[in-house]
Amino acid sequence: MTQAELRLCSLLLQEHFGDIVEKVGNSLLRTGPRPLRLLVGDTGLLPDQVKKALCVLIQHHLVQYELQPRGSVEYEARSQRILRILRYPRYIYTAKSLYGDPGELLVEELLLHGHLPMSCAVARVADRLTETMEDGKTMDYTEVSSTFVRLADTHFIQRCPAVPESPRITKAPPAPALAIAEKDMYVIPRLSLVGKGKRRHSGNEEEEGEHKAKRQKQEGGSSETPPDDGIYWQVNLERFHQHFRDQALVSAVANRMDQTSSEVVRTMLRMSEVTTASGASHTQPLSSNEIFRSLPAGYNIGKQVLDQYLALLADDPLELVAKSGDSGGGTYTISILFFWGNLAFPGQKLSQSSGIILDLSPLQTCTRPWFGSRCARIFRLLLRKKHLEQKQVEDFAMIPAKEAKDMLYRMLSENLVSLQEIPKTPDHAPSRTFYLYTVNVMATARMLLHRCYKSVANLMERRQHEMRENKRLLEKSQRVEAILASMQATGAEAAQLHEVEEMITGPERQQLENLKRNVNK
Repeated sequence: MTQAELRLCSLLLQEHFGDIVEKVGNSLLRTGPRPLRLLVGDTGLLPDQVKKALCVLIQHHLVQYELQPRGSVEYEARSQRILRILRYPRYIYTAKSLYGDPGELLVEELLLHGHLPMSCAVARVADRLTETMEDGKTMDYTEVSSTFVRLADTHFIQRCPAVPESPRITKAPPAPALAIAEKDMYVIPRLSLVGKGKRRHSGNEEEEGEHKAKRQKQEGGSSETPPDDGIYWQVNLERFHQHFRDQALVSAVANRMDQTSSEVVRTMLRMSEVTTASGASHTQPLSSNEIFRSLPAGYNIGKQVLDQYLALLADDPLELVAKSGDSGGGTYTISILFFWGNLAFPGQKLSQSSGIILDLSPLQTCTRPWFGSRCARIFRLLLRKKHLEQKQVEDFAMIPAKEAKDMLYRMLSENLVSLQEIPKTPDHAPSRTFYLYTVNVMATARMLLHRCYKSVANLMERRQHEMRENKRLLEKSQRVEAILASMQATGAEAAQLHEVEEMITGPERQQLENLKRNVNK
């Protein structure tokens, strides 16, 4: 784990969970798996504080635990899962675009709490939607629960592993072993959720409700246990990543061919999105007749035209669509691995066990602002030709020798390109050695990713610095806004409101606008 990743993970934990959780998480990130005793000693916190911090991290799937052979329990931070916090807004926006406001708020609640029972999530979302409606209107539980079912059917949410039922034993293990069968991950519990969202009450009614809840807790009594108690749901991040990948595939086909071709590919991906694993190299075979029946209603293309498009996609050099049989008018699969491989490494056939496949467009895009258009031309040339001598780079790129040499050395110093030596003789004499420039794609991608982590961490620290520097002004602005809100609620006159607004002077107002602009950046 690089220093940039560690710094960014620490900042994310601090911003979302506070200083204590950040200290515990940072200790696990730096030292690796550790038992509770060493964790308490390293952080200098009280054991109770460390336990609560670990509970929070486990609740949000940011830490995992493992029972060791000798009986101790070790905790390990999941750095990649912590970095996924940066994508939370994108997950929420995707849910909104696919399933509307109920889908957006359901995903937001599950991400906010780590995991929730279905009944609790539905009630929370119904209450939040009711708050935004006009007076007299409420959100029904059935509408929210139907969206919850649709999210589970398309695998965007899934059940959390639970303690398996087993015969009663005398001694409980130090840590429970959680498990869930794959067939049960998306099974909705049989619930009868009847009700409507409630608005928050203000004043005395809210205080009475809080006192009543506290009294019930102290007396040991509580409301009825929900029928799905113990069945928790979480967001399936891999399914969202699969959706992002499918969108990129459709966009690439639209740019390369036309809109109809991309719609055919979109239909095939939608038909196989649930049956295909997120890391699979190709989708399940689909017949031409099935694809034709699943096309969007407004897309008026005949069966013969569809077959022509499928044949065109199958004959394309990028090999996105492959014909796998002749039954049902012909069966076709989408070769995801080969398509990305041909985009990233044109001319190279990649086996199905080839690791990570990259989209190189971000690398090509970054070279232009960093080094200029001529360097970007050399970079694209090396990606296409694989290995070139300096003289060949000058000739192919049509750039003078002095400029080409300077540009190659600049990119070499930034690790964008690498130099490979091929000696003619065993003594590696420079006069009898070929020096070939090439692009190490994985190393270049790691370098770019490292810069992204560093940039995000710098932006977060800058934002925190701006907030600290203007803390007094922000507190004053919040006080004025609270006074204005209370005066408006009591029906104050415009002159009185204007007098309160003038408590913030012109320069302070300008400073607040600059601060908001900088924070938004």
